[in-house]
Order: sequence, then C-alpha cells, then structure tokens
Amino acid sequence: MADYFTRFSCLLDVGTPDKAARALEAFMALRNDADADADAATEDLHCGFDLSIQNDPSGSTLWIHDDGNGDTEAVIRFVLRLAEELDLTGLWGFSYALTCSRPRIEAFGGGAHVLDLGARRLIGATSSQDWLVDALNGEDAHA
Repeated sequence: MADYFTRFSCLLDVGTPDKAARALEAFMALRNDADADADAATEDLHCGFDLSIQNDPSGSTLWIHDDGNGDTEAVIRFVLRLAEELDLTGLWGFSYALTCSRPRIEAFGGGAHVLDLGARRLIGATSSQDWLVDALNGEDAHA
C-alpha cells in the first residue's frame, strides 16, 4: 500500500513581533478548540500544518510547514484569516510538493498558490499535474 503526502515549508512576515505572537496565539487557540470540540469546520482550520515564529520568539516571521501530510487549503484559510485579523496587505504565496511512498502513476507533482492579503482572497494557483495534462493536449504550456 502506498502513502501519499503533501509537503510544504514557507515563511510569512506579519510585520511586527506583536502580530507574530498574536498569530501564534490564534493558531494555538484553533488547535486547542479542535482538540476540545469535534466540529469539523474548526478542525479544518489547523489540521495539516504547523506554525512557529521563525528563528527568534521576538521575530515577525512565521514558519508555516506541513506536519507530515500537509493541507494547503487549511493554510490558505488560516493565512486569509490572519490577513483580516492582523490587517496584512500585499501578495504572499507558497509552493507545495505531492509525493508518494511508492512509485505510482500520477502520484507526484506539486503546485503553488498566490494570495492577495489586502483583498483577502486567492488570486492564482497552478498545479504541475494540470499543466502537464494541458501541455500534452496541445494547450498553451508556457503558463
């Protein structure tokens, strides 16, 4: 039996150590709420990734990474929530890899997501698997 994994590791600079501490508190509150409450909507906000303040507890950069099998959609929801709560602006994004413990057809790939933090929305995404299918079907492969 094969195991499938989504892996990522990215940084988000929230601007100040105070905002980073608030982001970490929000993440821990979600994790604690999910442990105490089986509500799937709450659990979805934190499952599939881990978060810490990069390098120094008094820093402003968050390290967001998979916790063994990442959930990119949960990262997007959480970062957009932080953008609202911390009044973040600008573009931010991350890439991810799809891997498998055994050789399987269509089990490897990856992609990337770009968010507009000020507009609080996802503005673009790409998947290497989708790109490959499009390219092999003669569609524009330069994107």
